[in-house]
This record gives sequence, structure tokens and C-alpha cells, in this order.
Amino acid sequence: MQITVDMTLCESHGQCVFAAPEIFSFDDDDRLVHEASPPDALRDKAEKSAAVCPVRAITVSPASPPTAS
Repeated sequence: MQITVDMTLCESHGQCVFAAPEIFSFDDDDRLVHEASPPDALRDKAEKSAAVCPVRAITVSPASPPTAS
């Protein structure tokens, strides 16, 4: 799964951090950081985080298929 956060929308409310601390956190400057490709076992938490974001800045999508070399 892939998680993207539109940082132009994010207002650092922190609801995602409460919903999925395994994926989201704040750095020392209070900026949101996240794991872009968390394990699929965290999908429910990732989707809940997207749902509770008051500005809808979080998108959860399927993992990109590997590219052939």
C-alpha cells in the first residue's frame, strides 16, 4: 500500500497520529512525517487515518506494482 499526504492541505491536527502512530508522527519541528509504504497489516489503521483527517490530506492506495528491469 502507498500513503501520500498532501502537505499543502495538512494543518497538523494530528488525528492521523492518534489513529495510526505506527505510520504517522511529528518531527522535532512539529511537521508531520509518515511511512510512505507501510505493511499491508496496517491497512485498516491507514484507512482510518485518512477518514479522520479533517482536511482530507491523506490518500491510501494499493502498492505500485514492481517495474520490470
